[in-house]
Amino acid sequence: MNIDEISSLIKAQIKNYENKIEQYETGTVVTVGDGIARVHGLDNCVSNELIEFPNGVFGMALNLEEDFVSIVLLGSDIGVKEGDIVKRTGNVVSVPVGEGLIGRVVNSLGQPLDGKGPVDSTQKMPIERQAPGVIERKSVSVPLQTGIKSIDSMIPIGRGQRELIIGDRQTGKTVIAMDTIINQKGKDVICVYVAIGQKNSTVSGLVDTLTREGAMDYTIVVSSTASDLAPLQYIAPYAGCTMGEYFMEQGKDVLLVYDDLSKHAVAYRTMSLLIRRPPGREAYPGDVFYLHSRLLERAARMAPEHGGGSLTALPIVETQEGDVSAYIPTNVISITDGQIFLDTELFHAGIMPAINPGISVSRVGGSAQINAMKQVSGTLKLLYSQYRELQSFAQFGSDLDKDTKSRLDQGVRIVEVLQQNRNSPIEVELQVGIIYAVVNNYLKDIKINDIKEYEKELFFELTSYHEELLNIIRSGKKLDDEDRSKLGMAIEAFTKKFQERY
Repeated sequence: MNIDEISSLIKAQIKNYENKIEQYETGTVVTVGDGIARVHGLDNCVSNELIEFPNGVFGMALNLEEDFVSIVLLGSDIGVKEGDIVKRTGNVVSVPVGEGLIGRVVNSLGQPLDGKGPVDSTQKMPIERQAPGVIERKSVSVPLQTGIKSIDSMIPIGRGQRELIIGDRQTGKTVIAMDTIINQKGKDVICVYVAIGQKNSTVSGLVDTLTREGAMDYTIVVSSTASDLAPLQYIAPYAGCTMGEYFMEQGKDVLLVYDDLSKHAVAYRTMSLLIRRPPGREAYPGDVFYLHSRLLERAARMAPEHGGGSLTALPIVETQEGDVSAYIPTNVISITDGQIFLDTELFHAGIMPAINPGISVSRVGGSAQINAMKQVSGTLKLLYSQYRELQSFAQFGSDLDKDTKSRLDQGVRIVEVLQQNRNSPIEVELQVGIIYAVVNNYLKDIKINDIKEYEKELFFELTSYHEELLNIIRSGKKLDDEDRSKLGMAIEAFTKKFQERY
């Protein structure tokens, strides 16, 4: 290569040389401890912005003060020291979204925890997003079947609703949420289960159950366990909500379970006290109501012109000694569209699920039920409540009149019919059959111990010989007099056959 060629190459390189200057706004760590860093110099920092530390850990800017920014670290503070230079990223906290997350177990930042390799996702969305406005929403009118007889008949849940599951610890709150997820199999509903502050072993058991039941094919598990830092537990439900919103915006139906918001509030309290926010009632910060309202308001059913998707939220809240008037329970009750209250006494009496129909309510009501269920279960809650009231009086009196005895007998059978084992959801058309039977007193001569067998055989009878009737119920059509007569005759004939055998 001669001198001319070399000089022409050098000239070409000089001509095409691009001078790139990378510009970052930086700050200096003033103090660090308990996973909180106070940084001076980030004048243009925005709330919830990701800040990068020299050890590779990221933090989230929360308190924006005149001279300092309080940053909560989303990782270990080991290696972060006074005088370190930190830099703004210009991005708010975001998580990966998309189809690649389905079937995966991830942490609050969308990083995999299941050992199945990296998450296949190219798109990210911020965890804090504005809730849909009034005009973009549509009223809740499509049922979301849980497969649990007592809920689908008395406290129905609709797509786009927020229904609180509340009760003391170990009363079966998570079981109801799990059964609802399992029941979405084949119903084209994406489920997101967010575990906040739970034991690793508990989350592992839940994932095993979902995998065994084939539910992980349409479920994302976001896990921020008790060993995680408070900031990671704080952002977990928002991250899960964003993952669900992606599918809602595609016009799909999504079910979100937050398990549980009591631990979420505790994590937020921990974090707020560490960044020196003033404490309020029960040492929670003043914005603890906003903490949950901005999360739960993101659940919605969208109008067709805005995609027509829905996001249904099932928040779980733990009470102490059944006290629903405590701070966090009352906050969440006021935000949600009803609550399913699980009673410790019923649980200890062996009634599963231990739902107390007296203070459990769905503020969407019958509009979230198929017509047939609305028709047959209309008097069920009243009969159940009357039974509970009569039961408390009956224990004091020995000589009861005939009417009271028959109401008590029917009540006992209603309680028995509404009992259900975990992980065994029942299709709504079969629920209509057994509830029609108990409300119309077809079970009055069946022994209590035989009711479970009666139910099993009735379901087999209806599935085998009355498929046409089940199709009418399934379609959501109203049962006319002829259909009701057919259902009544089928149950009556079956009951006679059953009695002859037992």
